[in-house]
Amino acid sequence: MTTTNLTTPVLPGFEPSDFQVFQLQGLEERMQGIDSLIRPKFRAIGERLIAELAPLAGKELHLHIAKHARRTVNPPKDTWLAICDNKRGYKAHPHFQLGLFDDHLFIWLALIYEVPNKKSIAAGLLENLDDVISAVPDVYVLSMDHMKKESSPISGLGDEGWKAALTRFRDVQKAELLIGRHVQSEDALLRNGDALLEYAASTYETLMPLYRMACSYK
Repeated sequence: MTTTNLTTPVLPGFEPSDFQVFQLQGLEERMQGIDSLIRPKFRAIGERLIAELAPLAGKELHLHIAKHARRTVNPPKDTWLAICDNKRGYKAHPHFQLGLFDDHLFIWLALIYEVPNKKSIAAGLLENLDDVISAVPDVYVLSMDHMKKESSPISGLGDEGWKAALTRFRDVQKAELLIGRHVQSEDALLRNGDALLEYAASTYETLMPLYRMACSYK
């Protein structure tokens, strides 16, 4: 008699070897590492995140995994998955990101410079500044460039810091707005895929009011 295992499979976490992919020299070698080690985990966790987030977003969401297709020489310094309401692409839309640099995992609500209506989004966020500030916990971080590792702690911003960040996002063409959390590569949380899923989903749930607000501005 065959016994059926009804236990939900444990999600794979991220191991030191995943972060070590970014030490591989050469585009082909690094892309092979990303393809074999990281992308399958992105797909697994991304599909689960969509199931968690779609009801909260009130719309159908789609998973995108960075292809780095335009690179011909320089290997990528990071890689990521993105979740948004557009099936064809994510860069021109408010979206959620989860990805890796060589020393940390990032969990972002991302509004990057390709968003065509970022001026109206920024204006709307500035008009609702109190709601924006109250929605983001002090332990989160903010970045204005998805290409860089550096971020600023929300706890150090204050009203004036938020105003400056949103004004820069509005007025500077290449300025971006990324809000979320970093998890260092050595953190044991990353080894447990189910715990990481819960952590990421909780982060995105906290940021969902800002996502919905950003999506409402045309």
